[in-house]
Amino acid sequence: MRSIWNGAISFGLVSIPIKLVNATESHSISFRQIHLSDGGRIRYRKVCELDGEEVATAEIGKGYEEADGSIIPITDEDLAQLPIATAKTIEIVSFVPADEIDPLQMDAAYYLAANGPTAAKPYTLLREALKRSRKVAIAKYALRGRERLGMLRVVDDVIAMHGLLWPDEIRVPEGVAPEGKVSVREAELDLADALMATLGEVEMDSLTDEYREAVEAMISAKSEGAFEPAAEAEVEPAGGKVIDLMAALEKSVNAAKASRGEATATAEEAEVTPIRRKTAAAAPKAVGGKKSTSATKKTAGGTKKTASAKSTATKSASAKSTATKSTSKAASAKKAAATAKKAAPRKRASA
Repeated sequence: MRSIWNGAISFGLVSIPIKLVNATESHSISFRQIHLSDGGRIRYRKVCELDGEEVATAEIGKGYEEADGSIIPITDEDLAQLPIATAKTIEIVSFVPADEIDPLQMDAAYYLAANGPTAAKPYTLLREALKRSRKVAIAKYALRGRERLGMLRVVDDVIAMHGLLWPDEIRVPEGVAPEGKVSVREAELDLADALMATLGEVEMDSLTDEYREAVEAMISAKSEGAFEPAAEAEVEPAGGKVIDLMAALEKSVNAAKASRGEATATAEEAEVTPIRRKTAAAAPKAVGGKKSTSATKKTAGGTKKTASAKSTATKSASAKSTATKSTSKAASAKKAAATAKKAAPRKRASA
């Protein structure tokens, strides 16, 4: 790979000669502007505003335009004389955990290659130190006429550098979030969780640019004269349409399952964690079967106690009834004896 910048990494007093190589490449298909009537290329020419003459690249410099429109010429020599320590050096300033870097700051990515045999040892030292610390290095460097911020990390056996935007280049997201208070029901969150679980994970290497592939196929067919335009598909406008969020989530879950060859379910049969609503007569929750068993024992115990109490009460009533009968019999016997005693003297007197 061709290097785009040569310099060194400054790691304390250790200097590591390196070459900067682009780590990414664009696969976007580029188009040329053409004249529709005859297919001729439309080209842009660089013309001087003052004399109207076309200017060659070698005669073009750069300048700074002030508020009044006047131009101050700036040469490469002017920039080279600026006291910037990072003009040819990637200067490491600190080491921080990777999760402290906001992904919004991420910019272009580069590979840092050791430049020459003498750079192999210090390069390997820095790479292994980064691996063991599980941190990333924050550095400053200058590229294409400006000082930049970078993050060094290890990718396989290579040190990679991500260009970072300066903190003041990240815009505050004012007016981006929905206005007003929006509430989300638990049932909707449950369905969203089910959809996330159904979609699962994906191998990043398996993802492809299907649009680019379709454009390439169209270009190939046109070049061979075998291109037939497809019928234009009707696309419903997405904006302003009120949707049933629950129904949309349920359909999404079933569609995800169908794409994976799994059996789909109706809205009632969807495997979604139900919401547990508290009611006044709610039964105690069973944890490992212990609470429900305990409750059953308590109920059984209560039934037994009630039955025992009823039996005792019945026995007591029976005993009272027997005692009452015995008392009445004894009273009758006493009366009869008293009557017999009174009658006996009368009989003797008459005799």
